[in-house]
Amino acid sequence: MGGGKSTLKTIGVLTSGGDAPGMNAAIRAVVRQAAEMDIEVIGIARGFAGLIQGDFRRLHLGSVADIVHRGGTILLTARSEEFKTEAGRAMAVDNMRREGIEGLVVIGGDGSFRGALHLAKKGVPVVGVPGTIDNDLAGTDYSIGFDTAVNTAVEAINRIRDTATSHERVFIVEVMGRESGQIALMAGIAGGAESILIPEIKVDFAQVIERIERGRRRGKLHSIIVVAEGAASALDVSREINRITHLESRVTILGHIQRGGAPTAFDRILASRLGARAVQLLAAGETSCMVGMEANRIVHHDLEWALEQKKEIDLELYHLANVLAL
Repeated sequence: MGGGKSTLKTIGVLTSGGDAPGMNAAIRAVVRQAAEMDIEVIGIARGFAGLIQGDFRRLHLGSVADIVHRGGTILLTARSEEFKTEAGRAMAVDNMRREGIEGLVVIGGDGSFRGALHLAKKGVPVVGVPGTIDNDLAGTDYSIGFDTAVNTAVEAINRIRDTATSHERVFIVEVMGRESGQIALMAGIAGGAESILIPEIKVDFAQVIERIERGRRRGKLHSIIVVAEGAASALDVSREINRITHLESRVTILGHIQRGGAPTAFDRILASRLGARAVQLLAAGETSCMVGMEANRIVHHDLEWALEQKKEIDLELYHLANVLAL
């Protein structure tokens, strides 16, 4: 699907929900692909709240210069309770029509896609671009920001291991993931964790303790446990380990540092490919869909279908993590 002229004259772009590294690269791709097709782009500040408030700004090539490497989002992001109401959504659609916006690119996660679907059902052509560090959206192997978040967590684990070894301690590292263990699983494997606790698999403290004690018996000076915030509280895990083993443990909660920082090369390229394809789809008359990457190919799926699916954890990877922790 290439470029070329389009009958579409003006589209909008917004970022919504939690920010993710690479969102700026996606915005840049939207603006530059649209410029190549003679389509004007209007940026909406603060997500769906900006649609209701009419917080619009025209974006041109210079607006997106020198942002491909920046974390966060130049359009800002916010959650909007008003948009959840019928009156709020009607106001958003009226503002878009008044501004001449004929299609919308929504960059965000599950909640953002649900908001996009509401607009699509009101007749607004919408394409969703998956931007969330949780990587919990169906229809794509990876979402924008996930690779960066994993690398941030791995860097932290690497640093923590030095201290854990020096002090012969158990360290519990809590990463983001209320309902998804994707970050914990990937960071745990890459960081050489002894145990990885994720929401999708019931926590087995006996197994966690056995791995710690097995490592001690063969002379290992430290243990690293990675826990997704939705699986258990790192503080509770620490207390349980201390109670059973009487070993000294420490907790590190990475929190929002996983969302910040410059996106990795992978996230910049992924965001660029997805952002450009979203514009191409709108220009081709597509609507109510999301773009994604599967087996390194850019694809698109029906938005409602994607929201109905549950992205499963890769159990082969989880079992591999257990093998590698022997």
